[in-house]
Amino acid sequence: MQSAEKIEIINFLRELPPFEQLPDTAIEKAASAIDVAYFKAGTQIVNLGVQLDTWHIIRSGSVEVFRRSGALYNRLSEGGFFGELSLLQHRPSRFPVVALEDCLIYLLPESIFSEYFDQFDTFSDLVEVEDKSRLRQLNSRREDANQLMTAQVDVLLGGDPITLPDTATAHQASIKMSEASSSSLLVLNQNQQTCGIVTNTDLRNRLLTPGLPFSTPVTEIMSTQVFSVEHTQQVFEAMLLMLRHNVHHLPVLKHDAAIGIITLPDIIRYETQNSLFVVGRIFKAQNIDELMAIKSEVRASFVRMVREDANSRMIGGAMAVIGRSFKQRLLELAEETLGPPPIDYCFIAMGSMAREEQLIVTDQDNALVLDDSYDEALHGDYFAQLAKIVCDGLAACGYSYCTGGIMATNPKWRQPLRKWKQYFTLWIDKPNPESLLHSAIFFDLQPVYGKTGFAKQLNQLIRHKAKNSTRFLACIARNALLRTPPLGFFREFVMEKSGEQSNSINIKRRGTAPLADIIRVHALAIGSKSHNSFERLDDIIKHKILPNGRGEDLRDALELISIIRIKYQASDLEKAIEPDNNIEPESLSDFERKNLKDAFQIVSDAQKFLRFKYQPGRAN
Repeated sequence: MQSAEKIEIINFLRELPPFEQLPDTAIEKAASAIDVAYFKAGTQIVNLGVQLDTWHIIRSGSVEVFRRSGALYNRLSEGGFFGELSLLQHRPSRFPVVALEDCLIYLLPESIFSEYFDQFDTFSDLVEVEDKSRLRQLNSRREDANQLMTAQVDVLLGGDPITLPDTATAHQASIKMSEASSSSLLVLNQNQQTCGIVTNTDLRNRLLTPGLPFSTPVTEIMSTQVFSVEHTQQVFEAMLLMLRHNVHHLPVLKHDAAIGIITLPDIIRYETQNSLFVVGRIFKAQNIDELMAIKSEVRASFVRMVREDANSRMIGGAMAVIGRSFKQRLLELAEETLGPPPIDYCFIAMGSMAREEQLIVTDQDNALVLDDSYDEALHGDYFAQLAKIVCDGLAACGYSYCTGGIMATNPKWRQPLRKWKQYFTLWIDKPNPESLLHSAIFFDLQPVYGKTGFAKQLNQLIRHKAKNSTRFLACIARNALLRTPPLGFFREFVMEKSGEQSNSINIKRRGTAPLADIIRVHALAIGSKSHNSFERLDDIIKHKILPNGRGEDLRDALELISIIRIKYQASDLEKAIEPDNNIEPESLSDFERKNLKDAFQIVSDAQKFLRFKYQPGRAN
């Protein structure tokens, strides 16, 4: 191979995710072994049933990958690759490939592909078998990481350590600690190495109690045995070290130099960002001002869970519990203000809170179900005031008003149980565009407070009627196709075209919302009692109404899209930017971009199946 051509291949591989973290020697070895093949548009590149001996990397052009049935499976363009499944399983190709455009393909020999797959985790992680397997492995690693409690001590650091030379006096140490509002400082020798630590306790017990003069050398009151942690160690390891040696201050080291000091209060403060502590404080709040003050702790709790690699189901569930707790405490405060309710009622949550998939960017979807003895003249004023206290309180605590008016303050959504039954019966028996929009919100409902049996009756009615109405299922299935994933013909991202968020992707509207819609349709069709989308998928898989493997694919896609949405909201919070649901593709890593495209493709395929499966008059 000519040197110029080899250099061109090396430069290309260095930018390709499977190779970009490989050593230069490995990339040069691959470049030397690669053969280059040209295929005109329409040419068969891989035939079904052929045993491959090379891994195919698209240098230019595009290809179409087909299933054995002849159905289109995927489109790939520059940087895409195919043939790995056949190589790894040593079996004939199951996915024939045709050049869609004139193509230049790099062919990497199977021996080197296998060598790199075994030797380099970064390589094998990115080419693992098939797109969907890669998604599953990614989600699995996240769950494993969460179990290990991966928060590192450097998340606790607030700034550089306070230091003083070993020639200083105790008085100078006291002044410096006071000026920095610090409870400790490090004492450095002439080589700028830590030789001791002074804390408030040392000043009290070793200087003031024995009555030593302030001119006492700091070296006489400092602790010379300094326990420390590396910045990459985990929080619980630091806590164990403190307990084992009965110390409350630990220098944090990076490359043998102290980059800060963590204290026991730092760890306690960090622990209080746990969602359980947040919920506890919500129920102790005595008024709306105290509830509003917890808003920042909710956000800190959200960021903490992301840092600890919690999965989307855990984060969505925790945020939903916090949101429910705000509602419940506000209702308790409202009843203290207004007096006991004149009749039974049930305050219900809908949408993401009911599905236990709530995130930090959310609005209110709630309603009131009243006892059938409700009399507008006698009871209307009480429940209107109660709804206003709760919805205004939620808005003050960070839960925006619903722009569509789906709130208990709207008289239409503050009705007796019999009226709600009429609503749902009408929506299912005679669906229209407006009621179908409502189905995406109201058909996910859970009781929050009060007579929870009212919500149970409504859920039973929904399950019974929807399951037996093929017309309604066909209508909501069509409605679930209105929000499409943002993928173009060549699997490039399709951006928002207008508004402030042009050139970005609304990952809720284009990702998690269409997925929730698809899953809800299948769940209603089988009469699932679950509310959470992951739990609904478990039910759907058990009922075997999807082709083999499609339910698991949907679960992986939902986790991947959700966690990217969560991650970017947490990143905005850490940068003191108000989070939203938009992401800019250029802000994604190559790894995220590739996996996100795979996930969106799964959503697109699931919508095609939905259109086929649910048709008026067809048994499901």
